[in-house]
Amino acid sequence: MNRLLVFFAAFVLLTISAFRTTLPTEQLVSKPSGEGKHINWLTIQQAYALTQKKPKKFVVDVYTDWCGWCKVMDRKTFSQPAIVDYVNENFYPVRFNAEQTADVTLGKQTFKYISGGSHGVHELAAALLKNQMGYPTTVFLDEKFNLIQPIGGYLDARTFHQIITYFGNDYHQKEPFDRYKAGTYVKSYQTSLAASK
Repeated sequence: MNRLLVFFAAFVLLTISAFRTTLPTEQLVSKPSGEGKHINWLTIQQAYALTQKKPKKFVVDVYTDWCGWCKVMDRKTFSQPAIVDYVNENFYPVRFNAEQTADVTLGKQTFKYISGGSHGVHELAAALLKNQMGYPTTVFLDEKFNLIQPIGGYLDARTFHQIITYFGNDYHQKEPFDRYKAGTYVKSYQTSLAASK
């Protein structure tokens, strides 16, 4: 009887793992980019000028120098080849220090640093994060520099890839993220794997 229960439990576990709808992380992020690939980070002013000539969405990494999780995201998320390729192709990638003191002028508007407490904040960072100051925060903007959504906190490579493809391919205009993640993302990822073989 005990052998039958052990066999049944093993069978159930194998069946569940065979029909998982999530993708194994190793398919997306087998190894960090060792070939010198990297995200071509721009300043916010450079990206803003570029989008005037060739419109493209923005992904903005809002960080601070003292933020430990920002550094982890640099090493573990932004270094993955699939992420590097997708971001460089589909977005103007911007890295913005929320505590930088230099003024930033975009079009006719100038944003300034505001000192206060032990850490001040840049007005542009406050605007991008809707005054919810936490780091890291990844901000998505459309081609006209309109805010799509800020996403606070550390994002692992797999989650970040799902998010950038969700916004990059305009799925955010068609379906909720959870439905995209469970269905459309899996199908599109499997199609891209088949095409690369």
